[in-house]
Amino acid sequence: MAKRRRLSAPDTTELEQMEAGFAAKPSLNPFEAKGATPPIAKVAAEAATLNSMASVTDRVALAQDQGDAARWRDAQETGLVAEMIPVDQIDADFIRRDRMVEDDEAMSELLDSLRSHGLRAPVEVTKSGDGFGLISGYRRLKAFRLLADTESSFSSIPAFVREAGSGQGAYISMVEENEIRSNLSPYERGRVAVLAAGQGVFDSTEAAVDALFGAASKAKRSKVRSFAIVHEALGDLLQHPVSLTEKAGLKLAAALRSGAQPKLRQVLADAGTLEMREEWALLEEALKSEPKPTKEKARGGRPRQVLHLKPVQLPGGGKVSAELSSTEVRIKISLQDVSVDEAEELVKQIAEHLS
Repeated sequence: MAKRRRLSAPDTTELEQMEAGFAAKPSLNPFEAKGATPPIAKVAAEAATLNSMASVTDRVALAQDQGDAARWRDAQETGLVAEMIPVDQIDADFIRRDRMVEDDEAMSELLDSLRSHGLRAPVEVTKSGDGFGLISGYRRLKAFRLLADTESSFSSIPAFVREAGSGQGAYISMVEENEIRSNLSPYERGRVAVLAAGQGVFDSTEAAVDALFGAASKAKRSKVRSFAIVHEALGDLLQHPVSLTEKAGLKLAAALRSGAQPKLRQVLADAGTLEMREEWALLEEALKSEPKPTKEKARGGRPRQVLHLKPVQLPGGGKVSAELSSTEVRIKISLQDVSVDEAEELVKQIAEHLS
């Protein structure tokens, strides 16, 4: 028979240890409000907290990325982001250029600078068909093309793609850049206003002057209009137009307003090759025999020396434009792939029509 073991009552210390043990165990009663949290629950809660914090961080980063992407698209659409564009895809003659004289020394310096430091200021272009039309940066584009013949790294040029089209915005951008970088001569200012009006971009030469040189004073715009008269009347015969001083140009314009155009054109047409000083001496001598301008002004502003006729678009592409003056009609036909025989036949037909 097994010997019975006598049980003894626990003392106070043992009872406190037992109570602490029960308190550490989870409650089996699901309706009991208080109880210890299992270790696995603590781990899960901590993991959930960390995950929630990571999700917030990711969402903030995502929002920033989306905002940056939106700002990038806006900047690109407004032409504030430079793109690398092959130089052979850019039409340098997209609009008529305002600069007439090129400085060989300045071009040589530009080539050296591009080789050493690269391009600091991108050119400006606009979409044109399958390619791009140049708005501003003619010298930089020309320099890149020269360098691209021997260095492939210059086959593409950084460019801002503007939504300027071929209208007023393109001309304004070109003139503004050249006025900032290097002042245009008085004659070049008048000339580009005439060219822009002749292409139908502006309603008149006066409107072109006001738009292209809107930041200039009223007196300066008046001088630009005077040089526009000189270009309209004598531009095709002058050998050194850019060298005309402001005083000389204003003197010519005054004489042209008084009807001196036929005589001045005849003098220039009869002259051979002239140096700059010789050309102006010839014109000045011709002006001496001209009557002084009358004080009475014609109604409706200055008389227009050259009337630009409305261009006619050709069905197969190209256009016919014309300018009418008191002494001649100038017809310009913009058409590609015309042979010599076709051109001669066209001239013959015009002559027969006028016979």
